[in-house]
Amino acid sequence: MAKKALDGLTESMYYVLMAFQKQEMCGTDVVEFIENKTRRRVVMGPGTLYTILARFEEEEIIEETAVEGRKRTYQVTLKGKRLFQEELYRLKKCVMDGESEVTP
Repeated sequence: MAKKALDGLTESMYYVLMAFQKQEMCGTDVVEFIENKTRRRVVMGPGTLYTILARFEEEEIIEETAVEGRKRTYQVTLKGKRLFQEELYRLKKCVMDGESEVTP
């Protein structure tokens, strides 16, 4: 069976997608959001970030809303919102499965 595109996000991809859930952002805003959200546990370099943004745009998970010089702003699409919710559910199930195996 062929693997679906973006079937299970990497941690970096998950946090990038999380960043767009409430508002439009540019790359710098996304990096700042992730570093604040994770208390710098996840630090994203520009190569990783812009690779993810390009992939998300190609897959129609985000869309560009503005360009000011080199600054590009994006917003999440309906497809991106659904993908985030699916991934959040999958991760919650993983945690529940793991916690059910922990013996006191």
